[in-house]
Amino acid sequence: MALSTQITWLFILAIPIACIAWTVTHEEVFREPREYCLKRCHNGKTVVERKFFYLFTCEYCFSHYVTAIMLFITRYHLLFDDWRGYLIAGFALVFVANVYMSLFALIRIDLKKVRIDAEMEEKQK
Repeated sequence: MALSTQITWLFILAIPIACIAWTVTHEEVFREPREYCLKRCHNGKTVVERKFFYLFTCEYCFSHYVTAIMLFITRYHLLFDDWRGYLIAGFALVFVANVYMSLFALIRIDLKKVRIDAEMEEKQK
């Protein structure tokens, strides 16, 4: 695969990774399982139990597992055609997906701020 095609795949594959990781770790649809995982990661009896349940509450951590699944499904590799390509692709996908999630978080914060400001202005009228 040409390098330009590999880079294109990198930025495209990171989109569903970011979407899945963000949805599971932040959105309302997964609130109950996430709250259960939060309780278990704070009150777990063993370190392994606490760390396992923490994975479902942290978008960065969870994105590694989503990336591993996507690499398995797509067989995407970056720069090398062997295991090194999968390793590089994995970390590159996690990085790009987390940049996407950070940008999305900033946009959401900005939109929330605008909405709160508009509500405050409306109350003052």
